[in-house]
Amino acid sequence: MARHVVVGKGPVGTATAQLLAGQGHEVVVLSRSGGRSTEQVEHRAVDASDATALTAAVGRADVLYNAVNPPAYDRWTQDWPPIAAALLTAAERSGAVLVIMGNLYGYGRPAGPMTPQSPLAATDVKGRLRVRMWEDALAARAQGRVRVTEVRASDYLGPGVPPGQSHLMRQMAALRRGRRAWVVGDPDVLHSWTYVPDVAATLATLGTDPRAEGRAWHVPTSAPRTQRQALADLARAMGVDPVPVSGIPWPVLRAAGVAVPLFRELVAVRHQWDGPFVVDGSETTATFGLEPTPWEDALRATAGSVTTGA
Repeated sequence: MARHVVVGKGPVGTATAQLLAGQGHEVVVLSRSGGRSTEQVEHRAVDASDATALTAAVGRADVLYNAVNPPAYDRWTQDWPPIAAALLTAAERSGAVLVIMGNLYGYGRPAGPMTPQSPLAATDVKGRLRVRMWEDALAARAQGRVRVTEVRASDYLGPGVPPGQSHLMRQMAALRRGRRAWVVGDPDVLHSWTYVPDVAATLATLGTDPRAEGRAWHVPTSAPRTQRQALADLARAMGVDPVPVSGIPWPVLRAAGVAVPLFRELVAVRHQWDGPFVVDGSETTATFGLEPTPWEDALRATAGSVTTGA
Protein backbone atom coordinates (compact mmCIF):
# COMPACT_ATOMS: atom_id res chain seq x y z
CA MET A 1 0.00 0.00 0.00
CA ALA A 2 1.47 3.34 -1.06
CA ARG A 3 0.97 6.74 0.52
CA HIS A 4 -0.65 9.24 -1.84
CA VAL A 5 -1.01 12.92 -0.98
CA VAL A 6 -3.50 14.95 -3.02
CA VAL A 7 -3.22 18.74 -2.80
CA GLY A 8 -6.59 20.28 -3.64
CA LYS A 9 -10.11 19.01 -2.99
CA GLY A 10 -11.95 20.32 -6.02
CA PRO A 11 -13.66 17.88 -8.38
CA VAL A 12 -10.38 16.44 -9.67
CA GLY A 13 -8.70 16.15 -6.27
CA THR A 14 -11.80 14.62 -4.71
CA ALA A 15 -12.33 12.09 -7.50
CA THR A 16 -8.66 11.12 -7.44
CA ALA A 17 -8.62 10.67 -3.67
CA GLN A 18 -11.73 8.49 -3.79
CA LEU A 19 -10.30 6.34 -6.56
CA LEU A 20 -6.99 5.83 -4.78
CA ALA A 21 -8.71 5.02 -1.49
CA GLY A 22 -10.86 2.47 -3.31
CA GLN A 23 -7.67 0.84 -4.57
CA GLY A 24 -6.51 0.37 -0.97
CA HIS A 25 -3.92 3.15 -0.79
CA GLU A 26 -3.26 5.45 2.14
CA VAL A 27 -4.68 8.81 1.03
CA VAL A 28 -4.22 12.28 2.50
CA VAL A 29 -5.96 15.34 1.04
CA LEU A 30 -4.48 18.76 1.76
CA SER A 31 -6.47 21.93 1.15
CA ARG A 32 -6.77 25.44 2.52
CA SER A 33 -10.03 24.69 4.34
CA GLY A 34 -9.33 21.09 5.30
CA GLY A 35 -12.22 18.69 5.64
CA ARG A 36 -13.71 15.84 7.63
CA SER A 37 -11.49 12.77 7.63
CA THR A 38 -12.91 9.29 7.10
CA GLU A 39 -11.49 5.81 7.48
CA GLN A 40 -10.48 5.97 3.81
CA VAL A 41 -9.23 9.55 3.40
CA GLU A 42 -7.47 11.85 5.84
CA HIS A 43 -8.03 15.60 5.39
CA ARG A 44 -5.73 18.35 6.64
CA ALA A 45 -5.77 22.12 6.28
CA VAL A 46 -2.66 23.75 4.81
CA ASP A 47 -1.72 26.74 2.70
CA ALA A 48 -0.34 25.20 -0.51
CA SER A 49 1.71 28.33 -1.23
CA ASP A 50 3.68 27.94 2.02
CA ALA A 51 6.55 25.58 1.15
CA THR A 52 7.48 24.90 4.78
CA ALA A 53 3.93 24.15 5.90
CA LEU A 54 3.17 22.10 2.81
CA THR A 55 6.34 20.02 3.15
CA ALA A 56 5.55 19.28 6.78
CA ALA A 57 2.00 18.29 5.93
CA VAL A 58 3.11 16.01 3.08
CA GLY A 59 5.72 14.24 5.20
CA ARG A 60 6.73 10.96 3.61
CA ALA A 61 4.85 10.21 0.42
CA ASP A 62 5.13 7.94 -2.59
CA VAL A 63 3.09 10.17 -4.90
CA LEU A 64 2.17 13.84 -4.58
CA TYR A 65 -0.63 15.21 -6.78
CA ASN A 66 -0.99 18.87 -7.68
CA ALA A 67 -4.78 19.12 -8.06
CA VAL A 68 -4.91 22.74 -6.94
CA ASN A 69 -7.36 25.08 -8.65
CA PRO A 70 -6.82 28.72 -7.59
CA PRO A 71 -10.30 30.20 -7.13
CA ALA A 72 -9.67 33.56 -8.83
CA TYR A 73 -9.29 33.05 -12.59
CA ASP A 74 -7.88 36.56 -12.98
CA ARG A 75 -5.20 36.02 -10.31
CA TRP A 76 -3.33 33.09 -11.82
CA THR A 77 -0.12 35.10 -12.24
CA GLN A 78 -0.16 35.97 -8.52
CA ASP A 79 -1.47 32.70 -7.10
CA TRP A 80 0.16 29.96 -9.17
CA PRO A 81 3.94 30.67 -8.93
CA PRO A 82 4.25 30.25 -5.13
CA ILE A 83 1.99 27.17 -5.17
CA ALA A 84 3.96 25.51 -7.98
CA ALA A 85 7.26 26.29 -6.24
CA ALA A 86 6.01 24.95 -2.91
CA LEU A 87 4.87 21.71 -4.53
CA LEU A 88 8.26 21.21 -6.15
CA THR A 89 9.91 21.73 -2.77
CA ALA A 90 7.53 19.31 -1.05
CA ALA A 91 8.10 16.68 -3.76
CA GLU A 92 11.85 17.02 -3.48
CA ARG A 93 11.92 16.73 0.30
CA SER A 94 9.40 13.89 0.49
CA GLY A 95 10.89 11.90 -2.37
CA ALA A 96 7.45 11.58 -3.94
CA VAL A 97 6.69 11.48 -7.64
CA LEU A 98 4.99 14.80 -8.46
CA VAL A 99 1.94 14.41 -10.71
CA ILE A 100 0.79 17.79 -11.99
CA MET A 101 -2.78 18.35 -13.12
CA GLY A 102 -2.30 20.56 -16.17
CA ASN A 103 -4.43 21.86 -19.01
CA LEU A 104 -4.16 22.78 -22.68
CA TYR A 105 -3.41 26.50 -22.28
CA GLY A 106 0.27 26.07 -23.06
CA TYR A 107 -0.37 25.04 -26.65
CA GLY A 108 -1.88 28.38 -27.61
CA ARG A 109 -3.99 28.44 -30.76
CA PRO A 110 -3.89 24.87 -32.11
CA ALA A 111 -3.21 24.01 -35.73
CA GLY A 112 -4.98 20.66 -35.35
CA PRO A 113 -5.68 18.08 -32.64
CA MET A 114 -3.34 18.66 -29.70
CA THR A 115 -0.98 15.86 -28.68
CA PRO A 116 1.68 15.88 -25.93
CA GLN A 117 4.22 16.55 -28.69
CA SER A 118 2.45 19.70 -29.92
CA PRO A 119 4.57 22.85 -29.51
CA LEU A 120 4.02 24.84 -26.34
CA ALA A 121 3.45 27.99 -28.36
CA ALA A 122 1.09 30.02 -26.16
CA THR A 123 1.27 33.80 -26.44
CA ASP A 124 -1.36 34.72 -23.83
CA VAL A 125 -0.46 35.32 -20.20
CA LYS A 126 -2.15 32.20 -18.81
CA GLY A 127 -0.68 29.94 -21.45
CA ARG A 128 2.84 31.27 -20.91
CA LEU A 129 2.40 30.80 -17.16
CA ARG A 130 1.49 27.13 -17.57
CA VAL A 131 4.46 26.62 -19.89
CA ARG A 132 6.80 28.21 -17.35
CA MET A 133 5.42 26.01 -14.56
CA TRP A 134 6.11 22.88 -16.62
CA GLU A 135 9.56 24.08 -17.65
CA ASP A 136 10.42 24.77 -14.01
CA ALA A 137 9.36 21.23 -13.10
CA LEU A 138 11.45 19.75 -15.91
CA ALA A 139 14.44 21.86 -14.85
CA ALA A 140 14.15 20.52 -11.28
CA ARG A 141 14.00 17.01 -12.72
CA ALA A 142 17.10 17.63 -14.86
CA GLN A 143 18.91 18.67 -11.69
CA GLY A 144 17.97 15.37 -10.07
CA ARG A 145 15.72 17.03 -7.52
CA VAL A 146 12.34 15.51 -8.43
CA ARG A 147 10.52 12.94 -10.50
CA VAL A 148 7.61 14.52 -12.31
CA THR A 149 4.87 14.00 -14.87
CA GLU A 150 2.00 16.19 -16.06
CA VAL A 151 -1.55 15.23 -16.99
CA ARG A 152 -3.39 17.54 -19.39
CA ALA A 153 -7.13 17.65 -20.01
CA SER A 154 -9.68 19.79 -21.76
CA ASP A 155 -12.77 21.46 -20.25
CA TYR A 156 -14.50 19.34 -17.62
CA LEU A 157 -17.87 17.73 -17.29
CA GLY A 158 -19.05 15.21 -14.74
CA PRO A 159 -20.53 14.78 -11.27
CA GLY A 160 -19.25 17.23 -8.70
CA VAL A 161 -18.02 19.80 -11.22
CA PRO A 162 -19.30 23.24 -10.12
CA PRO A 163 -20.66 25.71 -12.70
CA GLY A 164 -17.73 28.04 -12.14
CA GLN A 165 -15.27 25.39 -13.36
CA SER A 166 -17.07 24.17 -16.48
CA HIS A 167 -18.49 25.92 -19.52
CA LEU A 168 -21.03 23.12 -19.90
CA MET A 169 -22.00 22.82 -16.25
CA ARG A 170 -22.74 26.54 -15.97
CA GLN A 171 -25.51 26.02 -18.54
CA MET A 172 -27.38 23.41 -16.48
CA ALA A 173 -29.74 25.99 -15.01
CA ALA A 174 -30.66 27.21 -18.50
CA LEU A 175 -31.34 23.64 -19.62
CA ARG A 176 -33.54 22.91 -16.61
CA ARG A 177 -35.56 26.09 -17.12
CA GLY A 178 -35.79 25.81 -20.88
CA ARG A 179 -34.05 29.13 -21.44
CA ARG A 180 -31.58 30.17 -24.10
CA ALA A 181 -27.98 29.20 -23.34
CA TRP A 182 -25.47 31.99 -23.92
CA VAL A 183 -22.05 30.47 -24.46
CA VAL A 184 -18.54 31.81 -24.90
CA GLY A 185 -17.30 31.78 -28.49
CA ASP A 186 -18.73 30.02 -31.53
CA PRO A 187 -21.29 27.39 -30.48
CA ASP A 188 -20.66 25.41 -33.66
CA VAL A 189 -16.92 24.69 -33.56
CA LEU A 190 -15.66 21.35 -32.28
CA HIS A 191 -14.41 21.25 -28.70
CA SER A 192 -13.14 18.46 -26.43
CA TRP A 193 -14.87 17.76 -23.12
CA THR A 194 -13.00 15.65 -20.58
CA TYR A 195 -14.90 13.56 -18.05
CA VAL A 196 -13.57 14.11 -14.53
CA PRO A 197 -13.52 10.41 -13.50
CA ASP A 198 -11.28 9.82 -16.55
CA VAL A 199 -8.99 12.57 -15.26
CA ALA A 200 -8.80 10.83 -11.87
CA ALA A 201 -8.08 7.46 -13.49
CA THR A 202 -5.26 8.99 -15.53
CA LEU A 203 -3.71 10.75 -12.53
CA ALA A 204 -3.83 7.60 -10.41
CA THR A 205 -2.34 5.46 -13.17
CA LEU A 206 0.46 7.84 -14.11
CA GLY A 207 1.38 8.35 -10.48
CA THR A 208 2.13 4.65 -10.07
CA ASP A 209 3.63 3.72 -13.46
CA PRO A 210 7.33 4.55 -14.01
CA ARG A 211 6.73 4.88 -17.77
CA ALA A 212 4.86 8.13 -17.17
CA GLU A 213 7.74 9.98 -15.55
CA GLY A 214 9.52 12.88 -17.23
CA ARG A 215 6.90 13.97 -19.73
CA ALA A 216 3.30 15.09 -20.23
CA TRP A 217 0.29 12.92 -21.12
CA HIS A 218 -3.27 13.67 -22.22
CA VAL A 219 -6.37 12.29 -20.56
CA PRO A 220 -8.25 9.96 -22.94
CA THR A 221 -11.23 12.01 -24.05
CA SER A 222 -14.33 11.24 -26.12
CA ALA A 223 -14.72 12.55 -29.67
CA PRO A 224 -15.22 16.34 -29.71
CA ARG A 225 -18.65 17.91 -29.75
CA THR A 226 -19.65 21.50 -30.43
CA GLN A 227 -21.16 23.43 -27.57
CA ARG A 228 -24.54 23.28 -29.31
CA GLN A 229 -24.26 19.50 -29.73
CA ALA A 230 -22.98 18.90 -26.19
CA LEU A 231 -25.77 20.95 -24.63
CA ALA A 232 -28.39 19.15 -26.74
CA ASP A 233 -26.89 15.84 -25.60
CA LEU A 234 -27.01 16.92 -21.96
CA ALA A 235 -30.60 18.09 -22.30
CA ARG A 236 -31.57 14.70 -23.69
CA ALA A 237 -29.79 12.96 -20.81
CA MET A 238 -31.65 15.19 -18.36
CA GLY A 239 -34.97 14.39 -20.00
CA VAL A 240 -35.66 17.97 -21.08
CA ASP A 241 -36.02 19.65 -24.45
CA PRO A 242 -32.95 21.23 -26.08
CA VAL A 243 -32.73 24.99 -25.73
CA PRO A 244 -31.60 27.65 -28.20
CA VAL A 245 -27.85 28.25 -28.00
CA SER A 246 -26.18 31.54 -28.90
CA GLY A 247 -22.63 32.82 -28.66
CA ILE A 248 -21.92 35.96 -26.68
CA PRO A 249 -20.35 38.42 -29.13
CA TRP A 250 -16.70 39.08 -28.36
CA PRO A 251 -17.17 42.89 -28.35
CA VAL A 252 -19.77 42.45 -25.61
CA LEU A 253 -17.39 40.34 -23.52
CA ARG A 254 -14.56 42.79 -24.16
CA ALA A 255 -16.68 45.74 -23.01
CA ALA A 256 -17.91 43.84 -19.96
CA GLY A 257 -14.31 42.96 -19.14
CA VAL A 258 -13.68 46.55 -18.12
CA ALA A 259 -15.74 45.89 -14.99
CA VAL A 260 -15.66 42.07 -14.73
CA PRO A 261 -12.16 40.52 -14.69
CA LEU A 262 -13.47 37.06 -15.65
CA PHE A 263 -14.78 38.35 -18.97
CA ARG A 264 -11.48 40.07 -19.69
CA GLU A 265 -9.63 36.82 -19.09
CA LEU A 266 -11.98 34.89 -21.36
CA VAL A 267 -11.30 37.31 -24.20
CA ALA A 268 -7.58 36.70 -23.74
CA VAL A 269 -8.06 32.97 -24.50
CA ARG A 270 -10.68 33.35 -27.24
CA HIS A 271 -8.65 30.99 -29.44
CA GLN A 272 -10.02 28.16 -27.32
CA TRP A 273 -13.58 29.02 -28.36
CA ASP A 274 -13.60 30.55 -31.83
CA GLY A 275 -11.97 27.60 -33.61
CA PRO A 276 -11.64 23.81 -33.16
CA PHE A 277 -10.05 22.94 -29.82
CA VAL A 278 -9.49 19.20 -29.79
CA VAL A 279 -7.31 17.02 -27.56
CA ASP A 280 -5.82 13.69 -28.64
CA GLY A 281 -5.30 11.25 -25.75
CA SER A 282 -4.67 8.17 -27.90
CA GLU A 283 -1.05 7.81 -26.78
CA THR A 284 -2.18 7.45 -23.17
CA THR A 285 -4.64 4.78 -24.25
CA ALA A 286 -2.00 2.92 -26.24
CA THR A 287 0.57 3.04 -23.43
CA PHE A 288 -1.52 2.48 -20.31
CA GLY A 289 -4.71 0.91 -21.64
CA LEU A 290 -6.92 3.73 -20.37
CA GLU A 291 -10.04 4.38 -22.43
CA PRO A 292 -12.37 7.38 -22.22
CA THR A 293 -15.72 6.74 -20.62
CA PRO A 294 -18.33 6.43 -23.41
CA TRP A 295 -19.92 9.81 -24.04
CA GLU A 296 -23.45 8.61 -23.31
CA ASP A 297 -22.34 7.14 -19.97
CA ALA A 298 -20.62 10.40 -19.03
CA LEU A 299 -23.76 12.33 -19.96
CA ARG A 300 -26.01 10.10 -17.84
CA ALA A 301 -23.75 10.42 -14.80
CA THR A 302 -23.49 14.19 -15.22
CA ALA A 303 -27.24 14.63 -15.70
CA GLY A 304 -27.95 12.36 -12.76
CA SER A 305 -25.75 14.41 -10.45
CA VAL A 306 -27.52 17.60 -11.50
CA THR A 307 -30.96 16.05 -10.98
CA THR A 308 -30.12 14.66 -7.55
CA GLY A 309 -28.08 17.66 -6.47
CA ALA A 310 -24.97 15.50 -5.98
